[in-house]
Amino acid sequence: MDTTRPRHAGPIPGNADDACDSSEPRGLCPVLAAIGVIGTEWRLAIVHRLLDGPQRFSEILKSNSHLNAKTLSATLKFLESQGVVQRTVVSTRPFQVVYSLTEMGLGLAPAARELRAWGERWVLSRHQATARAASAARRPPTIQGELPRVVLAESGAPRSR
Repeated sequence: MDTTRPRHAGPIPGNADDACDSSEPRGLCPVLAAIGVIGTEWRLAIVHRLLDGPQRFSEILKSNSHLNAKTLSATLKFLESQGVVQRTVVSTRPFQVVYSLTEMGLGLAPAARELRAWGERWVLSRHQATARAASAARRPPTIQGELPRVVLAESGAPRSR
């Protein structure tokens, strides 16, 4: 019995000029190149956050409770080295550092918005359904049969049976 996954029968419509084929050994697939730049969850999440406009480090950090300062710092440095994020030091006392998207970073806006819409439609709705089912399973079962008797002790002599 064949347990392999079904394979796609043919080319995907609209991909006639697909540069990700293996005929060019030195060719770089644009999809893989893009994933190399924005390939981790935090990179695209930070780009998506910066679509709202320039922000300070602490503002980005506070935007997600799962993000820590070390990860944010490393991710911002990487995105800056790739030309996606621009770091600007504002000469005030005390000085401030503001991060914003470059033209290249702003080019990710349609992709970031589409991924958000896809996540809201497909992933969050599934997650919410799973969470509802899990909370329903955690409810205590209804007591069947006779309830236990509760005997209250009086504030005097002990009761005899």
